[in-house]
Amino acid sequence: MRVKLAYGKEGLWVELPDRNVTVVEPKYVPGLPDERGALRAALRAPLGTPPLRDLVESDDTVAVVFSDVTRPQPRDRMLPVLLQEMSHVPREQIVLINAIGTHRPNTDDELEAMLGSDIVANYRVVQHDAWNRAGMVHVGRTSLGHDTTINAKYMGASVKILTGFIEPHFFAGFSGGPKAVLPALAGQASVMTNHGAKMIAHPRATWGVTEGNPIWEEMRDIALLTRPTFLMNVTLNRDKQITGIFAGDLVQAHAAGTEFVSSTALVPVPAPFDIVVTTNSGYPLDQNLYQAVKGMAAAARVVKPGGSIVVAAECSDGLPDHGEYGPLLQMASSPEELLAMIHSDGFERQDQWQVQIQAQVQMKADVYVKSAYLDPATLERAMVKPSISVEETVAGLMERYGPEATICVLPEGPMTIPYVA
Repeated sequence: MRVKLAYGKEGLWVELPDRNVTVVEPKYVPGLPDERGALRAALRAPLGTPPLRDLVESDDTVAVVFSDVTRPQPRDRMLPVLLQEMSHVPREQIVLINAIGTHRPNTDDELEAMLGSDIVANYRVVQHDAWNRAGMVHVGRTSLGHDTTINAKYMGASVKILTGFIEPHFFAGFSGGPKAVLPALAGQASVMTNHGAKMIAHPRATWGVTEGNPIWEEMRDIALLTRPTFLMNVTLNRDKQITGIFAGDLVQAHAAGTEFVSSTALVPVPAPFDIVVTTNSGYPLDQNLYQAVKGMAAAARVVKPGGSIVVAAECSDGLPDHGEYGPLLQMASSPEELLAMIHSDGFERQDQWQVQIQAQVQMKADVYVKSAYLDPATLERAMVKPSISVEETVAGLMERYGPEATICVLPEGPMTIPYVA
């Protein structure tokens, strides 16, 4: 069986056995035939609010929030239409905020590729800095007792517009919606409390769950405290074409978007598998191993205890070299030790949530990683097993589990929410 995996920008074809292989993908939805027209229509007939143009006065100051380079949001297609609807507002009164959360700042070249040269040349673009306390505003304390600070430039605008992309998310349920505020515009300490060890370990902090998920509910509550004016989220198919547009009130529009994603991404399987081959949905999501933990977590939903997960993630950005993910993995010798360390009293380190989820996955199954940019020694230091080729790794695992071993393939990785029916 020949299967194309989402890997980097070009994809990766692999040859797998013809027997006992199940390919699990989201339901394919064709792209909208007229994206610009559909985007404009959504802004003019939104859910739960007046049209965007009617919400914005010519003397307003406007903050438009967009996702960073690790997300496949089609910013260069969305923002021109959005900004055209606000053409009555002088450009100097509009700021575009790159909502990077605690990720690295994006380069000038990346920003131009993300937004388009015309927008970069004609609008003020700033990047969120989670560590700049002077650039934050305290917005309140959550029901869980967490004090939260949010970007001051966003808070200072009279009109606040959140844009983004909705996909399944491994501990927030779904991306998009309130995630554009927390963690994307939050102070580092606020990200730490929202992504703390007990929050991550909560049984409802998982794929496709919002209500009853303490992480998502805190995100929603903080986003609402900031009084966002408008939400513009989209969904995409594997070809990065826009399949749905969800605009208007934060809660109503995001709920409509997550319902749409659930209808396409939730896929049942009859039983767990010995081997699960997965991806991290290709570029830009598979830029580093840190992000590829999402692909591991998707596969873990349908792998047998004691089974194996094979992740194809290009990792052009390495582990990465920035952040604490790599150093944290060096602080213990096993997944058990990692989890004990993260759950110990007083422990708090940036990026611990990704390490925690990786360790939880590895308590259930072995993890192999096929990467074009990470050498075997680096992968082993990251506590995963190197895969020179997906085919060779699967062949070796078939010898371990026997000729009747069952294999699941998730070509689009975490764009799919597989579950055992």
